[in-house]
Amino acid sequence: MRNKRVKNLTLAFEMLITFLILVSLLISLISCNGLREVSSYITHTIKEKSKDIAGEEEDEIKNNMKGEEIMLPQPELKSNISLEEALNSRRSVRSFSSKELSLDQISQILWAAQGITQESTGYRTSPSAGALYPLEIFLLKSDGVFHYIPDGHKIIKLSSDDLRPNLIQGALFQGFVAEAPVNIIITAVYERTTVKYGERGIRYVHLEAGHSCQNILLQAVALGLGAVPVGAFDDSYIQDLLDLPRDHIPLYIIPIGYPEE
Repeated sequence: MRNKRVKNLTLAFEMLITFLILVSLLISLISCNGLREVSSYITHTIKEKSKDIAGEEEDEIKNNMKGEEIMLPQPELKSNISLEEALNSRRSVRSFSSKELSLDQISQILWAAQGITQESTGYRTSPSAGALYPLEIFLLKSDGVFHYIPDGHKIIKLSSDDLRPNLIQGALFQGFVAEAPVNIIITAVYERTTVKYGERGIRYVHLEAGHSCQNILLQAVALGLGAVPVGAFDDSYIQDLLDLPRDHIPLYIIPIGYPEE
């Protein structure tokens, strides 16, 4: 009889422990769900707020990048110099005459950098991973700062200031950047490519910038001009000088002009 009572008490105790464990698990589950709901709400709120902030920043960027719209002459698709001749003649030029470039020449150079070559697809002169086109091209010359827009082949005048003398400090005092009648600034918005390719996209952006730069250098030769790719500069200084959005990272400065004889 006593053994039966002990057995029953043991069974009851085990059932109580089991019940307490189940209650504990249930409470934990409820708590977790509650935390998930709170976490979900916080995440949603943050995302919505981020969208608002991003929208405000995008509007601000668009306002900063607005200006007089200048349509460029249509680029020439034939020249008197072959690709092989341009490759053979390409040299880095760091001494320039003061002779200004014509709008036709500027148009041709910008088209070589990022011009659209197939309207139906939007494909450009430089290959781009995933056709995402992270590069933004800016032009500095005596009468101001311009942003190249491939769609429609045009430039937007952002400023009337001649920033070439100020560019010297940002280019680590390489004085020839101020002597050149034109400076091309290649910038990149990495997120356009990394959103698809992750960290690998950074490499793809750099490759694309190289493609674009070489196009510019060869086009300069074909136009009887000289140019040099410059990579030694202060990124932040260039961004501030051109009043660029923070996600526009400068990758190249390319002075272009008639070689000084």
